[in-house]
Amino acid sequence: MDALIPRPRQEPAPGAVHVPGWLDLDRQRELVGLCRTWANGPVPMRRVTMPTGGVMSVRSVSLGWHWLPYRYSRTADDAGGGAVAPFPEVLRTLGRDAVDAAYGDGSGASYEPDAALVNYYDDAAKMGMHQDREERVNAPVVSLSLGTTCVFRFGNTENRNRPWQDVHLASGDLFVFGGPSRFAYHGVLKTLPGSAPAGIGFEGRLNITLRQTGLG
Repeated sequence: MDALIPRPRQEPAPGAVHVPGWLDLDRQRELVGLCRTWANGPVPMRRVTMPTGGVMSVRSVSLGWHWLPYRYSRTADDAGGGAVAPFPEVLRTLGRDAVDAAYGDGSGASYEPDAALVNYYDDAAKMGMHQDREERVNAPVVSLSLGTTCVFRFGNTENRNRPWQDVHLASGDLFVFGGPSRFAYHGVLKTLPGSAPAGIGFEGRLNITLRQTGLG
């Protein structure tokens, strides 16, 4: 389909870059296998309970630092208290390559991601508009999509209201946001069942988000 209807690189806002098809199918399958390993690690995938009592529809596992609303910890304080798995070197390298691919200015060399959040979406899951603001530095956020396509809403830095843009993130797509867009509100409106590439090896959507916490 991409050969018939090309999906060009986009910059929906200053500092925000969408690179379609950045990961080839072999690399996607490799990452799916790693996600399975991470999901069965010392802290298994779980649904996050928000301070309001609501439960997120996605299932998540953290690497490097354990994310809780709205802080990081080295232990899974909301999931049994186990030590979070180390941040994988393969993701550090991938994150640097991703920043270089997005910006093309050599800034990937200084990118030091130390936290990853792996989210699994079934056909009914979505993610409300939010900011990634628990980090102490404003280094870019790197997002990698695997499996089912989603409708990703990328908004402004002031509130959850317009202006925003809706972007289809397909399997293998890269989305990076930093600079003026680092603290933009964003979310996932829905997934599009049946849109995953043949041979990806699972049903649903996986999203790997890399962040540099600045926590030392």
